[in-house]
Amino acid sequence: MSTSPASPDKFPMWRKSRRSGGDGNCVEVAFAADGTVGVRDSKDRSGPHLEFTRSEWEAFTGGVKDGEFDQP
Repeated sequence: MSTSPASPDKFPMWRKSRRSGGDGNCVEVAFAADGTVGVRDSKDRSGPHLEFTRSEWEAFTGGVKDGEFDQP
């Protein structure tokens, strides 16, 4: 994972989850042509974002699906 300034050329289309509420506390995700996955705060779209490799992103989303990050 790395942190980068906003990159409209690398990540041309950001999206929020369909489950996002209207309260503005959301993250957005984007997929680059090279397989990199970007994640940013929807309240600060021009600010920095996180970048994950495809394998890092798959490990994270797999952990979410498996309940790895659920609170006891």
